[in-house]
Amino acid sequence: MKILFLTMVQITSLNDRGIYQDLINELIDRGHKISVVSPLERRLNKPTAFKKESKFNMLNVKTLNLTKSSIIEKGVGQMMVESQYLRAIKKHFRGIQFDLVLYSTPPITFTNLIKYIKKRDNAYAYLLLKDIFPQNAVDMGFIKSKSLLHKYFEKKEKRLYKLSDKIGCMSNANKAYILKHNPEINASIVEVNPNSIKPVFIDYSESEKKAIRKKYNIPLDKIVFVYGGNLGVPQGIDFLIETISNLQESEAYFLIVGSGTQYHKLKTWFSKNNPKQATLLSGLPKDEYDKLVAACDIGMIFLDNRFTIPNFPSRLLSYLEMKKPVLAATDINTDIGKTIEEAKCGFWIEAGNLEGIQQNIKKMCNEDLNAMGEKCWELLERDFLVQYSCQLIEDKVNV
Repeated sequence: MKILFLTMVQITSLNDRGIYQDLINELIDRGHKISVVSPLERRLNKPTAFKKESKFNMLNVKTLNLTKSSIIEKGVGQMMVESQYLRAIKKHFRGIQFDLVLYSTPPITFTNLIKYIKKRDNAYAYLLLKDIFPQNAVDMGFIKSKSLLHKYFEKKEKRLYKLSDKIGCMSNANKAYILKHNPEINASIVEVNPNSIKPVFIDYSESEKKAIRKKYNIPLDKIVFVYGGNLGVPQGIDFLIETISNLQESEAYFLIVGSGTQYHKLKTWFSKNNPKQATLLSGLPKDEYDKLVAACDIGMIFLDNRFTIPNFPSRLLSYLEMKKPVLAATDINTDIGKTIEEAKCGFWIEAGNLEGIQQNIKKMCNEDLNAMGEKCWELLERDFLVQYSCQLIEDKVNV
């Protein structure tokens, strides 16, 4: 079938790895023709670009900065992106009739675009719900509850759900939240379709791991807890700093690597306090980051404890495929901690519980990390393979 894939994640090559690239490549391998639409943010200073291949089309649309910018530019960019995408699709995809329009949140502002494709092509609309907006922005204090802006985006959110023939949620808690707060939705259209990947286990030798650690000045004789990815307000950076500042376990060492709006705050704190058991690195290319994670011992997930929505960070998958046990400190609404602990591949604590996380750090330093790592791989193969996600999508359209 012919699939239109809409995303706010910048995708310029299908050779890269990620939850969307893996999904697209799996759909291509199954014989489907994919047309991908993704942004080219203003900071890149590049025009809209279209690339046509035998098995896929790639349309990168010039937009405002939608990430790592001011709230005002992000907001305006979110409101403009639908019309920018629609113009580009009408120009470059003339004559293509789509069987399926597949789209992820954010954003929630693609309603007119999806409505247009559904009406024109009689296409099936499948939403991959990766973000519950605007409530996440309310939780973080970016938008005031019941303000005009909140009501505007909430109306857009409900329109998007109504337009969707199927809503794929990241987890059971995610699904339960959507149904509870949107009683007008028919429960039969909501299912769990989790973040998923095509895993690649990097099996480095001990000597190779030591070489990688030496390259980044990471101690060879410590148990290294790595936190990688976006460093923003939702990640609960203040509690991460507090955890490092009060680190009690002498065997533990923290490695923070990433970028985002809170990176400068972290850098300032590191420069001022010069912690002896932690290192901060700026974001690395995906392949370098993967090598670095493979050379560490334990992966970490932090989320702000103010969240009332059940997030399920995709960074968990990169830890699982590297067979790295996971330490999670999150709000009480997400079920990521339950998932980790039931699979016996890590420990969870509520973000803000400083004594509890120090106890979990000590506990993990005394665990059989290799055995826990195998449990990580088992969890990945059971619940988070991209083949499973693709099959769910295909089953709906082929009915």
